[in-house]
Amino acid sequence: MQSSPKYQVPNKPSHYDRRQEQSHLRQVFDWVAPIIKLLGMLLLLLGSFKLAPVILLFAEGEQADTQVFFYSMLFTLVSGAIMVALGSLAPFDLRGRQVFLLTSLSWLVLSFFSAFPLLFGSTHLSVSDAIFETVSGITTTGSTVLSGLDSMSHGILLWRAILQWLGGIGIIVMGMAILPFLQVGGMRLFQSESSDWSEKAMPRSGTIAKAIGKVYLGLTSLCILSYWLAGMNGFDALVHGLTTSATGGFANYDASMGQFASTPLILWISILFMFLGALPFVLYVHLIQGRPLILFRDSQVKALTKILLAAIVILTFYLVSQNKWGWFDALTHATFNIVSVVTTTGYAASDYNSWGTFAVVFFLYLMFVGGCSGSTSGGFKVFRHQLSIMLMRNQMMALLHPRGVFSQNYNGRHVPDDVIRSMVAFTFFFFATIAALALALSFMGLDFITSFTAAVTAVANVGPGLGVTVGPAGNFSSLPDLGKWLMALGMILGRLEIVTFMILFTRAFWRS
Repeated sequence: MQSSPKYQVPNKPSHYDRRQEQSHLRQVFDWVAPIIKLLGMLLLLLGSFKLAPVILLFAEGEQADTQVFFYSMLFTLVSGAIMVALGSLAPFDLRGRQVFLLTSLSWLVLSFFSAFPLLFGSTHLSVSDAIFETVSGITTTGSTVLSGLDSMSHGILLWRAILQWLGGIGIIVMGMAILPFLQVGGMRLFQSESSDWSEKAMPRSGTIAKAIGKVYLGLTSLCILSYWLAGMNGFDALVHGLTTSATGGFANYDASMGQFASTPLILWISILFMFLGALPFVLYVHLIQGRPLILFRDSQVKALTKILLAAIVILTFYLVSQNKWGWFDALTHATFNIVSVVTTTGYAASDYNSWGTFAVVFFLYLMFVGGCSGSTSGGFKVFRHQLSIMLMRNQMMALLHPRGVFSQNYNGRHVPDDVIRSMVAFTFFFFATIAALALALSFMGLDFITSFTAAVTAVANVGPGLGVTVGPAGNFSSLPDLGKWLMALGMILGRLEIVTFMILFTRAFWRS
């Protein structure tokens, strides 16, 4: 019997093994490269928009914030250029799984690079507060940790508005092109390239995106002009025009739109453009092409209009019966706050927490409505309410007629079973996410109203919650840092329709 040698020389990797390892690394890089390149392009876009606050601050002579924004812009542009160059080293081939990762990373990366001016500028926010504020801005949620907005640097106020405006157009593109492709949350029902819903008005998604971008820019410009003509100064008109068209809700004053409560015309202009921002933007393209009736025939538009009108009538009668205002003031404030909450804009013209228990519960229900698919609004979305009612009706009919066959039609089209499954899955995760976030916030010592409504407003991207702390008259600065991080995560989850982000944490996603 031969004894083994006392010392054994470890086997050196063969030339074949090294080639296999290099080949595997190359495959990984080729898979990641398109994501890196597109993220770099987004950073170049973000960095270019930082030039606007730089110019404004330089003109106003605010040297400290000018330098912060300039170096932040430079860092963002350089980082973006490096990522584009690195991503260009491999062939551009983007597939389904990469789009899931790209969609989630884009909101995270943009929020990170957007936080630098708030972190190092005159606001001197902590990391938690800066990330919370930028995530709230770019997801168009509208929750804020800032106070003293009335005297804050114009550069900071403009940057917050730009974030919401960029987030708004990003949400439209994501809702019209990305989420339907990923078959998330029933959004495939509105896939513009392959469905009769768009009537094939434009054959290429790039053309559709360009047309929607023009509509978005035009709507924003019209909103800014309307505010200015109604009496706002130029800067206020610019900022509020950007955040209204994006249904974002960031304002220049601690009182939000309550600053202009003495000018009802401004509130009604805001009502109009919040509502317009909550409608499907692809319908505006049809409108421009000479088919105006399609906007009024759309099932989502009709349902959203009916919900808003019913809610306005109910709350107006309630306010008048409580002797809080006269008819016109009651109608104005009821309409403004209802449209703001339902469209997930988050402006406040008055503190509806003081309107009584009925109003508080009423607004809690309205937080779950949301706007239309393909708009800048967040929330549960109107079409999911309509599909749920359709399913409930069919289920009741099936109990009465077990052998019956019942159609699944929405907006004149058949709804496939996979769309229904996707919608049901989203509904479960939507409410489960709210429940988990509310439980986590309550564990930190927050009361029930604050915990629950903060969770709802984060996941539904509404803005203000209810109660003294996070209600329309308060802000989120007093929340624990961990609570702010969890709420920032909730905002991103809600904006990405939850499943898009959560799928990244499954083992199946990372299997080759």
